[in-house]
Amino acid sequence: MTGVTLTSAGLDPRRRRILFRCWHRGIREMDLVFGQFAEAEIATLSDAELDEFETIMAEEDNDLVRWIMGTWPVPEHLQTPMFDRLAAYTPDFDKPLRTPE
Repeated sequence: MTGVTLTSAGLDPRRRRILFRCWHRGIREMDLVFGQFAEAEIATLSDAELDEFETIMAEEDNDLVRWIMGTWPVPEHLQTPMFDRLAAYTPDFDKPLRTPE
């Protein structure tokens, strides 16, 4: 089970797909960053912001970790307001990831 707390019932198909992809990145740290960011922001992002977000999501997780953590410089094509918002987002790493069974 993922850490998803937002129901996707009220979201359009594109936003549902993005939310799912955010919680299924491949690296748990990126699941937490992207997943919690998406839960907080997905409903209010414009189409242009969604385009930009999907461009960021297409990058390799290992590279994203380094860029977001600041250990590698962010490539010019990702030096955007959306990347800045994502990199500045502080996920709650203490948030329970599983519901009690």
